[in-house]
Amino acid sequence: MLRIVNRVLLGVVGLVLLVVGGAVLAVGLGVDPPSWWPHDGRQDVLLSDADRTRWRDSGWWWPAVIAVLAALVLLALWWLTAVLRRHRLAEVLVDTGDGEGALLRGRALEGVLTAEAADADGVERAHARLTGRRNTPEARVRLLLQPHVNPGDALQTLTTQALTHARESAGLAALPAEVRLRGARHRAERVS
Repeated sequence: MLRIVNRVLLGVVGLVLLVVGGAVLAVGLGVDPPSWWPHDGRQDVLLSDADRTRWRDSGWWWPAVIAVLAALVLLALWWLTAVLRRHRLAEVLVDTGDGEGALLRGRALEGVLTAEAADADGVERAHARLTGRRNTPEARVRLLLQPHVNPGDALQTLTTQALTHARESAGLAALPAEVRLRGARHRAERVS
């Protein structure tokens, strides 16, 4: 979800900057602007002295300006931390027994975990994601179950097979998992 919001915000900001910058450049090159455009010609400025100082003597002006700028700074900081924070584990540290260790790609382990979870009886779709640190990863697994499946049985199968195999193959002492189960939509069965 955050990736979508990030791309939409970047796209909107980029489009606004491109349109405004292109319009100012076009007017500067001699294109006749529309009547509502604040920039009239090559020697004109975007904000005149009267526009810039119109609200300066009002008591609400400076608190409003400071509040808007503070909100923009907080929004920018939130956006920056959200973009820089990694939600997905890139690599898992595997103990090779010789004191060195090896790195396993996180997506490879996710793919194997997803495939094995999806192969279980009654699982229509599965998705796994690794989070945490590379020496103590955690799994987040989502399962879409077929209507006839007992959720307890599906969870037991996932725990004893897919998660156990992933933990043992990576040589991890533990692989904590958060599992979300959801039933697939289906039409009601006819009873006679």
